Amino acid sequence: MKAVLCKTLGPARDLVLEDVASPVPKKNEILLDVQAAGVNFPDTLIIEGKYQFQPPLPFSPGGEAAGVVAAVGEKAGAFKVGDRVMALTGWGAFAEQVAVPFYNVMPIPEHMDFTTAAAFGMTYGTSMHALKQRGHLQPGETLLVLGASGGVGLAAVEIGKAMGARVIAAASSAEKLAVAKAAGADELIDYSQASLKDEIKRLTGGQGVDVIYDPVGGELFDQAVRGLAWNGRLLVVGFASGAIPQLAANLVLLKGAAVVGVFWGAFAQRQPEQNAANFRQLFAWQGEGKLKPLVSETYPLGEAGAAIEKLGQRQAVGKLVVLTS
Repeated sequence: MKAVLCKTLGPARDLVLEDVASPVPKKNEILLDVQAAGVNFPDTLIIEGKYQFQPPLPFSPGGEAAGVVAAVGEKAGAFKVGDRVMALTGWGAFAEQVAVPFYNVMPIPEHMDFTTAAAFGMTYGTSMHALKQRGHLQPGETLLVLGASGGVGLAAVEIGKAMGARVIAAASSAEKLAVAKAAGADELIDYSQASLKDEIKRLTGGQGVDVIYDPVGGELFDQAVRGLAWNGRLLVVGFASGAIPQLAANLVLLKGAAVVGVFWGAFAQRQPEQNAANFRQLFAWQGEGKLKPLVSETYPLGEAGAAIEKLGQRQAVGKLVVLTS
């Protein structure tokens, strides 16, 4: 089979496409014929050795995939050959086949195609967990989404609206904000043109926002924490800016606020029943047209490196997806 390989830690341009042996599924795994694989921010980190875990070299990046079950281990649950599924792989999805533990695999709803499925799991799973279990977002509350045109940001905008919140989308350009507006955002902040802190104050009449969804970090975190309402919750989702902020703890004290970490992958492993319930709701909303995953570009397998590079440079809008055929 063909696979995109990371042979030495470094930039995406060093990835190579080669023929390798197909993986052999273990007893608790399924072998997936990959049709499409989503590109996510962890892919930019894992190839440079900067992620929470590091697979041994050489490896294929790619943390999520959608395709057809090609083989099933003897203890791999109820899956059978031919099932259409989506999978959280950690790495390995930028290949024609990948072996995945059965508990990281879900059936694809009948109404969903492979490209959409490959763009759905990680972003919507992360954002749903963030807003429901970690942020406890309530109908009528105000949600601020930073990086609102990216994959997780757009998912947070849509889920926030589905949960009954007033959504303020913040991004770095008018073009990106137009995408967030189309996804349902009520108010927009271009933080390349105006102070995020001042705009939060203006749009909330000085009250601040109830929940902040932050996949960006850096300077925006410092401004955002000052825009929290009393009893507000700031969700730490990631650090796409490349800078991990330091928290002035007195700001949290004065606002009676909470700064809450979001690690969906660990949640899915530790609390699988709640994760499954989240996805039942997400699939229902998607079927009702409330969630419309935006795949802005697709790439052939051999150009997976270019897709990772574009995402790492924060140039992507919505999701990028790699297709194997």
